[in-house]
Amino acid sequence: MKDQEIVDSGKYVFGLFFVMGSICLLGGLLTKLEAFAAGGYLLIIFGSILNLFFVLGLLIYGMINKAKSKACLKAVGILLINIPIAVLYAVIGISLYT
Repeated sequence: MKDQEIVDSGKYVFGLFFVMGSICLLGGLLTKLEAFAAGGYLLIIFGSILNLFFVLGLLIYGMINKAKSKACLKAVGILLINIPIAVLYAVIGISLYT
């Protein structure tokens, strides 16, 4: 795998979960349907697990293939941006439905 492909895969996973979280948040804000809150909650659970597996896979790949470790760490860093965004969205969602 090329370095740019590794970084791009991190960007794609980040973008996918960011867009899905934004849809859940904006859908909940605009429609006040609790289904969006439930979807956001499930997204936090399953998204965290999937992102964790992806991060672990990148870290293991970077340890095995030392030449690709910098690209793997860059992709992991991109994925870690989702954590504060997810916390912010969760706080907004909780304040919306309580």
